[in-house]
This record gives sequence, C-alpha cells and structure tokens, in this order.
Amino acid sequence: MTHASSTSPDAPSTSTVDFFAHEALPAPRVTAGQAQRAAADRFGVTARAEPLGSQQDANFLLRHADGTPLAVLKAANAAFGAAELDAQDTAADLIAATRADLRVATVLRDSHGNRRTTTLDTPDGPVTARLLRHLPGGTLSGRRHLSPSTVAAMGRVAGRVGTALRAFRHPGLDRVLQWDPQYADRVVALLAPHVPDPERRRAVEEATREAWADVQEVAGRLPRQAVHLDLTDDNLVRAPGHPVPLPDGIIDFGDLTTSWAVAELAVTLSSLLHHDGMEPHHVLPAVRAFHEVRPLSAEEAAALWPLVVLRAAVLVVSGRQQAAVDPGNAYALAALDREWRIFEQATALPSAVMTGLVKAALGLADTSAPAPCPAPAGPLVAYPDTPGTVLLDLSPEADAMDHGAWLEEGAEDRLAAALLAAGAPAVATPYGLPRLSRTPVLAAVSPATVPTGTDLWLADPAVLRAPCDAETLRAVPGRLELACGSHVLRLVLPGTVRPAPAPGSQVRAGDLLAALPAGARIHLSLTRTGAPEVPALVRPEYAAGWLALTADPAPLLGPAAPDGDGGPNPLAAGPDGGRDLLARRGAAFAEVQEHYYDAPPRIERGWRHHLVSTDGRAYLDMVNNVTPLGHAHPGVERAVARQLRRLNTNSRFHYASVVEFAERLAALLPDPLDTVFLVNSGSEAVDLALRLATGAAGRPDVVALREAYHGWTYASDAVSTSLQDNPNALDSRPDWVHTVDSPNPYRGRHRGAASAAYAPEAVRVIDGLAAAGRAPAAFLSETYYGNAGGVALPDGYLAQVYAAVRRHGGLAVADEIQVGYGRLGHWFWGFEQQGVVPDVVCVAKAMGNGHPLGAVITSKAVAARYRDQGYFFSSTGGSPVSSVAGLTVLNALRDEDLQGNAVRTGSRLKDGMRALAARHPAIGAVHGSGLYLGLELVRDRDTLEPATEATAELCDRMLELGVVVQPTGDHLNILKIKPPLCIDAPAADFFLDTLDRALAELGNRED
Repeated sequence: MTHASSTSPDAPSTSTVDFFAHEALPAPRVTAGQAQRAAADRFGVTARAEPLGSQQDANFLLRHADGTPLAVLKAANAAFGAAELDAQDTAADLIAATRADLRVATVLRDSHGNRRTTTLDTPDGPVTARLLRHLPGGTLSGRRHLSPSTVAAMGRVAGRVGTALRAFRHPGLDRVLQWDPQYADRVVALLAPHVPDPERRRAVEEATREAWADVQEVAGRLPRQAVHLDLTDDNLVRAPGHPVPLPDGIIDFGDLTTSWAVAELAVTLSSLLHHDGMEPHHVLPAVRAFHEVRPLSAEEAAALWPLVVLRAAVLVVSGRQQAAVDPGNAYALAALDREWRIFEQATALPSAVMTGLVKAALGLADTSAPAPCPAPAGPLVAYPDTPGTVLLDLSPEADAMDHGAWLEEGAEDRLAAALLAAGAPAVATPYGLPRLSRTPVLAAVSPATVPTGTDLWLADPAVLRAPCDAETLRAVPGRLELACGSHVLRLVLPGTVRPAPAPGSQVRAGDLLAALPAGARIHLSLTRTGAPEVPALVRPEYAAGWLALTADPAPLLGPAAPDGDGGPNPLAAGPDGGRDLLARRGAAFAEVQEHYYDAPPRIERGWRHHLVSTDGRAYLDMVNNVTPLGHAHPGVERAVARQLRRLNTNSRFHYASVVEFAERLAALLPDPLDTVFLVNSGSEAVDLALRLATGAAGRPDVVALREAYHGWTYASDAVSTSLQDNPNALDSRPDWVHTVDSPNPYRGRHRGAASAAYAPEAVRVIDGLAAAGRAPAAFLSETYYGNAGGVALPDGYLAQVYAAVRRHGGLAVADEIQVGYGRLGHWFWGFEQQGVVPDVVCVAKAMGNGHPLGAVITSKAVAARYRDQGYFFSSTGGSPVSSVAGLTVLNALRDEDLQGNAVRTGSRLKDGMRALAARHPAIGAVHGSGLYLGLELVRDRDTLEPATEATAELCDRMLELGVVVQPTGDHLNILKIKPPLCIDAPAADFFLDTLDRALAELGNRED
C-alpha cells in the first residue's frame, strides 16, 4: 500500500511510503559483489564496493583500485517511491546551492546533467540505486566523547539545514515515516512488543505517553516544514584534516519529510546521548547554536525535550523490530545498546526539568526568579518567645567554610547548633544558594549542592501551623504534604513526629500541623502543583531546570532576624547572581590578561590542592605552583594577619623579619651566593638580575634560550622567546638579545643522545659574539626547562655554557622561578641537577604561597656593582608582611616535608603517566621531575606532530571531570603538571584515573 498525492504527468510518481502499511522495512538484500557489478555495468565505474551500515537502505562505499574513495552507491528501500527519491536529491541540491558552508552528499550526474541512477534486482523485488558524492572526513559515529565545540557545531549545522529547507516544497515529502515524531505514539504502540525485557518495555511505553502528552499541549503552535530528520552523528561528516571533530558535511536524506521544524534539532540532540560521558546538559551548546541560526519559539523550546524522549523511544522499539525482521543487518544489531543508552539519558531527568534548562539557556524564561511563594496568612513556625530566623550560609564564599570546615562530617548540624547556642531561636539555610558543605573532593561528577528548599533548626520546642488553607495530601510520621493553591508544601520532620492532620483532610490557616521538640531539624520545600518530585539538593548543571519548578519557602518562616554578621538576613537569596561577571571582567580588565577556559568556572575558594567554584564543585588543582603549601594554608594566613595587625611598611625601615628572611634564603644557596634583593614578582626578579649582570660586566648583550618565558617587564620580556606568549618573539627582540637553540632532547633539532650537541653549539654562539666585540654580559635560562613542559636540560649543558660566558667576563643567571624551591623533589634548586653554581639566581612564585614575593640572590661582589647604576628600592619587596610570608613558607616546606612529598607523589604521578602511555598512543613523552611534570601529546609518535587542538580538548574534558590542568609549550601540546606540593596519593591517583578516562573518551572513534 502506498500514500498517494497528485502531480503533473511529467513529474515523478507521487507514490510515497506509509510505514503503518508495511510495519517493517528491512534493508534491500544487495551484496557487495552486486553493487560492484552495478557500478561497472550501469555506471562505467571500476571500483571495489564496501558495505556501509544503514537501518533500512543498502549503502556501499566505492573505492578506486588504490583505495581512494570514489562515490557512494545507495540502494533505497523498495518501499520508497520515485517522488521521495526525487525530493531527497532536490533538497540536497538546494542545500548545496544555498549553503556554501556545508558539504552535501548530492547525487552525481553524467555529462548531460542527468542523475546517475539505476534499478537493481533483489530477492525482494527491484530497488533504485544512485551514485552519491562521497564526503571525506568520516562521520561522528562511535562512542567518542564530543566536546562543546563539536556539539555546538552539530546544532549549528542543524540550524543551517533547517533554514535552507524552510520554504522547500515537494510532493515526495508527503510521507508517513516511523522516524517522524508526529507518529511516535503510534510507532511505539505498534513496535513495543518487540522489546523483550518487560521492564524496559514498560519504561518505553510510559515515557512515550508522558512525552506525547507534553508535545500535544503545544503541537498546534509548532511550525512545520521540510526536515532532513536524520542529522545525527552517523550522518554528520567532520571537516577533513581537523584534529577535533567539527562537522561541515551532511549525508543520507532518506528520512526527508514534512514535520515539526524543531524535530530537526531533537533528532540531533538524541544522537549525542550515547557518546562516552555525555549527559543531558551536554546538549546545551547545540541548542544555543541552533537558536542563533534559527531562533526557537517558546512553544518549540517546550516541545524540544519531549521530542528527544520520543525519538529515543522510537529508536529502541524500532531497533528491536529491525533486529527481528532483518537479523542479518549488522548495523541494526550493533545499534541496540547505543539506542538504549540514548533512551536512558533522555529519560534520566523529568522533561519539565530539561525544558526549564533549555528555556533558561535561550533566555526564554527567568528561572533565576521562580514562581513566588503564596502569601502566607501566618507563619509556619509559631515561636514561643522572640520571633526571627538566623541565616546559616553554607556557600563556598561563607566564612563558616574556612579552614576546610566544609569537609568535616556533620558540619551543617554543628554550625547550626553553634548559632542556636548563641541565642538564635531558629536557624535556616537559604534556598537556591549552593552548599559547600555537600561537596566532596576528587569527584568526577559534580555533586548535588543546590538546595531546592530550606532546612530549619529550632532551639526550643515549637509548633508548626498551616500558613494557608490547604488540603492534606500526605501525613505519615516524619512527613507532611499540603496542597496550598498552586504549590505543594512538603515538610520532612523528625521521624518520631506525627503530623496532626489526617490524609485527605482540609486544614485552615493557623491550624496545628505538628509539635516539634527542642533542637528539631526540618526540611521544607514548595513545588508547583503537578510538577515531578524535586530532590532536596540538585546538581548545579540542572539547577535552573529544577528551581523553575519550585518557590522559595522563606516567606513562610515569618519575620527574619539579623544574620550572624548583623546585616539583613538574605533568606530569599536565589542562585548565584554573578552570571555577568565574565562580561564585566572583559569590559574592565585588560583583554590581554587572559583567563583559563572559554567558559571558566568561578573560583572563589581554595583548600590545599583543591579549588572550589561558586556552585560548590571542588576541582583538583594540577597547575598552581604559586601555592606550594596549598591554598589557604592556615600558617600563612595566621602569620600574615598577625603582621598586618602590627606593621607593614617598606624595607628602608629597620625590623627583624626582613633580616631573618634574607638570611634564610642565602643559607639555602651555595657559596658565594650570599646577598639577597627582595622584589614582588618573577618578572621583576629577572629584570633586576639582568641589570646586575649588565652593570657588573659593563656591556648590554645577553644570550637566552629560545622557547622560554621570563616575564613581562621590558628586560624580562626582551629575553622571553616563547611563541605562545608572543608569536613575534623572535622577530621583535632588541639587538642586545641573542638566542640559542632550545636544548630539547625530545622534539628539538638534536634528540636523544644527539642532544649533547646543543651545548657546543651554544658555546660557539657565545664565542662568536665575543669575537665580534659583543661578549655577552649574561647567559640566562631556566635551569630545568619549565616552559617547555618540565624537560630536563641535556647532561652537562649548563656547565659548558656557564664556563663559556664566564670565560668572556659574563655572568650565569639562573631562572628558578618555576622549578626551584623543592618542586623538583630530588633537588631544591634546578641548577643542582646540572651540578653547577650560577652567579645570579632569580626566585618568585612559590616564595609567598600566593603572596607577591620575589628575590634575586647573588654574591656581594656582584651586588656591589649595582651601586654604579644608583640605588635599589622596592616599596613592598621585603616588607614586613612579605618577609613574614616568606619565612612561613620556608618553615612549612621544611616542617611538612613538602620536598620529600614532591619525590614520593611526583614519582607516583610520573610512573602512572608512563603506564598510561602504553595504552594511549597520543602520549608522546612524560617529562619532568618531582612535581614539575609535563605530559606531551602528539598526533604521531614518529613525526612528533604536536596534538595542539586535542590537548585543549583534553583540558576541557578534564575540567568537566573535576581536574584543572592547562597546556604549555610553544605548541600548547604539553599538560603542565605542577600542583601544590601538598598533593597526596589519593589525589594523584584521581588525576591518573581521570586522565586515563578522558584520553579514552576522546580517543574512541568506533563502537
């Protein structure tokens, strides 16, 4: 049976498919040999045919004898008529003609412009075969995790296709397809019996009923148009040669029809959900990108996620049916697990939550201000004496969370009890404000930290009274639910408390609800009537969707008392109001002061080797060598606060701490390095070191390594040659700066044992400068190649180069800013690894554990030559506070054995990464020592082609999994691993597990 529509006598036949007339559409039984013969006999093409997967068609890739792709031979399902195939080819041509930014698998034509089609005989009757353009690049099929940029690109392509087809009309679009969500309820009802597992079958049927009902509420207001309806990961082709998958090609117009326009996006979103690590919230970049190209209406936004659910349900039942009727279809059989994964993810959250999330992402709903609480006739809690509720702020920015208090067992009850003991009649937590007290560390999945209600602690016995007229929905020991107008009030009580009302009874405002004992803790929430049950705490990624279903119950608590700081009680505080903070940063903060990540979390707290965002997510910090002791070190905090209470001035005044600190620094260095200058940063330290060297030598020339970074001041920038920090670094150097080759034994000009050649080459440069009358005043380098990813210099390199520069009256300047202070583990200073003693040492970063502090240490003889240039003074370099901070850091490094920990935990990390290299070919090398490590990623281990884009993608995925790590090196293909020195074994193992997972997820290309 076919579905017919009228057309002119010269037009293709308008017989179109009606799925329900067939109920099963097995793929045509065409063999590779038959396709190969057809290509030769019908199209004059000599090629090898390779089967390609398809649910209902038979597709073959035709290759030349040398293996290069030639075309795709597509044998359409016998149920599809000529009008439908003509519509598909015409639509493909239209998109190709109007969207130059998209590649399209159009039908190939002969020299006369005729489409290259033929008829093939199969055991089930004749089918139409066409030659289609092959799009190189490969599809997005497989399990590989898809980054936000890939997801957004998929949504953008769907939007572009939708706009291109908006006005397309054709008789061949009048089809009844099982994939068209307009018929999803019928398809599921028809095919659900093919799902063998009764529990899964019931889940699919129930989800279909709910989603269909949601769609029907807005179906009459959903625009309809021609849609491709299969812009999935299987049919979107990635741009050739791009290391990160970004689709720009579309294939397979077999499901082209007229349907709801928003279904185009729903189909794309559903295909994301089976990929490794993908959750529902990961689709939002695609939604935003689609909306930018083809704006969604509020009704379409409301229908979108229910349509995703319907698509998932249809995939499950259709896959099971196809496997039954077409048991030889390997493509259909292989897809069964993938289709169930899509369904699980599509139904992991109520559609109402995802709809709220989508609307919030598109600015179609103000979910930051949920429906207000109904005005109470009286307070819920009847206090025996003084009214008032004190706020208990448990957010990441709350003072109560200091010193790691958020990690203590029972922190909430302990803090509430302290406020009650101080005289508060009641203590309440704010609605919608993330709770750090619910945040674990080392978690790959974000915790549920956003409260959808309020917790209340009572000092004395109290009674609960109905805040309004209501119906009792549920009343059991420990729980009471009331229907209050448009909301449901839910109360979780101590388990022994019996509510006063009976289930089903009516209560009047002021009626007794329950009597509570002293010290009782209750939870109250307000949910919109008819909404799904809302958890007490939800994950931040989904908070906008959940909170849209709730209201702030704070008004039910009556008058508010001042909070613990004496200010007004912000009990009605909603979700974080700093959404525009990044935009404000961009407007006021110089753009060249960049930030990590395109969409960075807002970090407002740190503790040891963890960073905490304002939504209550704890991240393992693998980049902060600025804080060797760990974030918020109590000893540093106490010492700095104590000194600030006493004195902070400049170092011209006479006080003890600057003397003690200078003595301690000098004692850490070998003779003759005994004289200290104190400054505020590494840039200043390098700048000062160069002034010392040029002043002592009486000439300006300096030799520095390429691919190095030393600072931002004029002099330190002049000797910085990192192309990532300055793409014009080598072309913009002043003439007094001379560079020598980066002595990188892994990817430099001389590799492995041949890297011994670097030192003689550098010596020849120095000797050549001297012979030309420009003997260098200094040779400057990092003593362990930090900016290149923790690469050790070749053995003996510094000994030879230092000797050369000294032979001509110059000084050896060691930049220890990144690698010094015990970070290398086996050596306190990087120059110790080379067995040399420099003339000048620059230190910073680690010295103050985040306090701005730097130093230059040299000999008295070199320091004295500075007098020839005037006097030296730094307003806050060596101030009492800076000196105390520096002393405290040195004490903690010693007392907490952090250099020893760098050896132990650094070895654990390095050994673990080397083990991962055996499983992940993208790992080219593991560099470094102690807790200054580098993981270099390559596209090819033989050519060492840097995997720059893949490294950025890996960093983004690691952030999602709870790890902050960033790239370094001139190619930005090395993970710089330089965490606080207090990092422990569990954290190291978490990093390794997360790295393993992320590399696997981003490396998967096929199921």
